Amino acid sequence: MARWSSACSCRRTSGAERLFPVPRTAGRHQARPQFAQFGSFFVNASTQRLTLTGAAGRIEAVIDAPSLAPGESPRGVAVVAHPHPLFAGTMDNKVVQTLARALVGCGWSAVRFNFRGVGATEGVYDEGRGELDDLLAVVAQSAPADVPLALAGFSFGSFVTSHAMKALWATRPVEKLVLVGTAASRFTVAEIPAEAHDRTLVVHGELDDTVPLASVMDWARPQSLPVTVVPGGGHFFHGQLPLLKNLVMRHLRA
Repeated sequence: MARWSSACSCRRTSGAERLFPVPRTAGRHQARPQFAQFGSFFVNASTQRLTLTGAAGRIEAVIDAPSLAPGESPRGVAVVAHPHPLFAGTMDNKVVQTLARALVGCGWSAVRFNFRGVGATEGVYDEGRGELDDLLAVVAQSAPADVPLALAGFSFGSFVTSHAMKALWATRPVEKLVLVGTAASRFTVAEIPAEAHDRTLVVHGELDDTVPLASVMDWARPQSLPVTVVPGGGHFFHGQLPLLKNLVMRHLRA
């Protein structure tokens, strides 16, 4: 992996356990979520704060739950990864929240979390290596093996998510993959398995001056992986977040 060059109703009941049953066996990547109370941004009134456990210690996370009819279950669990920790990237980033809203709107329970060294998550920035461990720990604790899994990421988060996809694919099918503003000019992004192309959405802004579109095309071209380009879009999709949300929802419903 290359180096980077440069209010809400927080229910403490069994609701989260109904949405996300986790093994009772403790281990490096298995720990029962503990609720915490923090002030921050929430996607909807069903957002719940969690504390998970990773290799570096505590992982701060939230679950954004969909609105469900009585007796109805979420479509699955989606884990969303945020942009670069050293450049103000957090789980409350507006693009990350947009991805979570799209997922929730399509019936998925969306798990956002802070990488090591961000917010209340313990540890220090590790150039993508430790952050991959963080993401896999979140998957292990929030998405049981018998529950459908989706992965999504923005910028640095897309880079880490691509490697999570690679690590999980042989043993854990990923039903939907969404990569936005993929940091292909700054990191070595993993190739997407050919069998997963039809369940993958790659979105990039035409005028992205943080990660040039050409670098994403250079990554995608050898794979024959389609890229959806937002005309006039920048890295953070200013003024175009509703469009981004609609693109993601259309993919999730396909």
